[in-house]
Amino acid sequence: MRTGEPLPAVGEVLAALATGMWHWDTATGLVTVDAEAARLLGLPTEQVSLTEAQVRSRLHPVDWNETTGVVQLAVAEGTLAEVRVRIMDEQGRVVRVVRSRSKPSFDPVRKAYELIGTLQEVTEPMPGTPAGRSAVTGDWRRSREAFLLDAGRALAEARSTEEVLRVAANLSMPGFSPDGLAVFGAEGDRLTVIGHHGQQPGDEGPFTHMALATDYPAAEVVRTGRAVYLSSPEQYKSRYPLTWPLAQRFGRRSWAFLPLTVAGRTMGAWMAAFTYPVAFTPDERSVLTTVARMLAQALTRAGAAETERELTDGLQRSMLPRLGRQRIPGMSVAARYVPTGGGLQVGGDWYDVIPLPSGRFALVIGDVQGHDVRAAGLMGQLRIALRAYASEGHRPDAVLSRASRFLHGISATEDDPSDLRFATCLYVEVDPATGLLDIARAGHPDPAIRMADGTVLARPTAGGLPLGIDPDADFPTTRIALEPGETMLVCTDGLIETGGHDLDTGWRRLRTILEEHEGDLEELADALVQAVHGPSSHHTTGPLADRREDDIAMLLLCREGVGCGCGETAVVRPWVRRTMLTVAQAEPERVAVARQQLRELLHDWASPDQVDSAVLLLSETLTNVLVHTDADALLVAEVAQVAEVADGTGGRRMRVQVTDTSDDLPHKRRPGELASSGRGLMLIELLAHAWGVDPRGEGKSIWFELYESADGSGAVPAAGAA
Repeated sequence: MRTGEPLPAVGEVLAALATGMWHWDTATGLVTVDAEAARLLGLPTEQVSLTEAQVRSRLHPVDWNETTGVVQLAVAEGTLAEVRVRIMDEQGRVVRVVRSRSKPSFDPVRKAYELIGTLQEVTEPMPGTPAGRSAVTGDWRRSREAFLLDAGRALAEARSTEEVLRVAANLSMPGFSPDGLAVFGAEGDRLTVIGHHGQQPGDEGPFTHMALATDYPAAEVVRTGRAVYLSSPEQYKSRYPLTWPLAQRFGRRSWAFLPLTVAGRTMGAWMAAFTYPVAFTPDERSVLTTVARMLAQALTRAGAAETERELTDGLQRSMLPRLGRQRIPGMSVAARYVPTGGGLQVGGDWYDVIPLPSGRFALVIGDVQGHDVRAAGLMGQLRIALRAYASEGHRPDAVLSRASRFLHGISATEDDPSDLRFATCLYVEVDPATGLLDIARAGHPDPAIRMADGTVLARPTAGGLPLGIDPDADFPTTRIALEPGETMLVCTDGLIETGGHDLDTGWRRLRTILEEHEGDLEELADALVQAVHGPSSHHTTGPLADRREDDIAMLLLCREGVGCGCGETAVVRPWVRRTMLTVAQAEPERVAVARQQLRELLHDWASPDQVDSAVLLLSETLTNVLVHTDADALLVAEVAQVAEVADGTGGRRMRVQVTDTSDDLPHKRRPGELASSGRGLMLIELLAHAWGVDPRGEGKSIWFELYESADGSGAVPAAGAA
């Protein structure tokens, strides 16, 4: 240009600099671009007006969404909107990267944005060159997208405020990472410090309970909901002279204070402080704003979860008895409750220990259907009702019958009368003096007995339907004896089935723990829970509880004796183990249960053939009672250590006795080849080492014995009938 010639038009200057111009009015939905901007968009080099859809088709989808977000942010903060966008061809390939700068404005009357800006190509280095490798390594777009993806995932997984703050403190932002962080909240008209990182403990003192009207950046952000960016100490000092001395001592050079906003409400502020100058470009502000939004969501979720945990922990403590080391003469009790991890942490499982008017006490354990607030409420009501019925002195069957009628009456809701809830329950009345246990069961898993020598037996008990299904249901009572040194386990199905197990495989897992554990009752309770979920406490909450599949309630009752584990750490094997079982006339299927009980009692017997013989003879004696009398049969089987057996050697003796109330004594017969019965006593005489029939005042007992010699052979001559 010669001196004195007129300046060229703005468009000509921009075209000479390979810079295009564009205008976007969201009210009309049209974007007008000049010739250079059209060329950069991959269109013919001429001015043209395009629809938003036509422009959007030329841009990478991610970049279009980002552009709209940056525009809104720039309007809110009164700054320029700067973005980089990828231009795509018809095949969806990136042909160039351009930088857009614009000054957006918002018309509240038309409720529309208007933008006038420039478009300029960004030169990318060739792949494979040193500059290209550097660009790939430091590609701001890919780094930012990866950072935001990782940050979002980490914050989404944080389950407590402490975890959220720890994640925020460890965020490594692409190209600029703060060395000081603080999260502020608001309580009434006061600013609070929720957490901080990069400062010493106690440094938050001057900022805690600061009035929101204070001339401090975080307080202004909470008041206005708008971010504050301070790029230099001079800018901080000039804008906030009163509180600058509080920030000066930390030696920072730049600060960003961003609102923590959820559902349109500003709940606090997030401070990111830097030890080096930061210009806070639109890209950097976009990253900080996105992190602040994710941080606000994470803190809201964590706060709600902590409030819920606090509430449910209080419900849990109020609904369950605090046993500690329950003092019952001659007995000890240990209990555990572990809540589920799904939603509300108090579900329908519970346990209770109830003193009875007779001087005895009752153990109760149960599980109300469901894992929600309603299940927890029904559980609380049912527990109170059971305690009331038991305290009136009712027997176990009457307690469960009344409880079933009570639950049936309250479980249906007015909104949905068909939504009936049921509950499984096991009620045990315990006589501490004799060790007798009267058990009534409503659809609940059977108890298990750990004998003093470590042998574990599941004790089948008669039972009825779960509570609440049939208001007129009956609940038969089963009586068993807890011998000195034995421990009873009762639990809900969560302890058995958690971890993908069914009742069978889950029971085998627990049985191994019961048999191998050496220690006191509290240690045994911890070992059982740990076998399912890892380390626990008496009432587990927090991250561990969040992994639960189902509630767990568990009670252990130990009758003190040698090797009982109520305080002794060494297990001393006693000389006897015993099991009892009643087989009623109307329950012939319990013969199979009796056979299984005997096999479990003889789990370590040396001779498998002798075990098979004992099971066969037991079937014969029980069947004989059911077929030839009108009475029920009582089985008592025991294994005892004896000093001397028939051949003069030491070993063990098994004794099986079946008692009934009939006076008809069995007689040995000589059945023909085609006879279908009459061989029972012949088998006993052939297979048993000793056997006999003992008449009683009412009824009789038939018994047989098998001996295991010291070498485990069982080769002892039969002694015949005694």
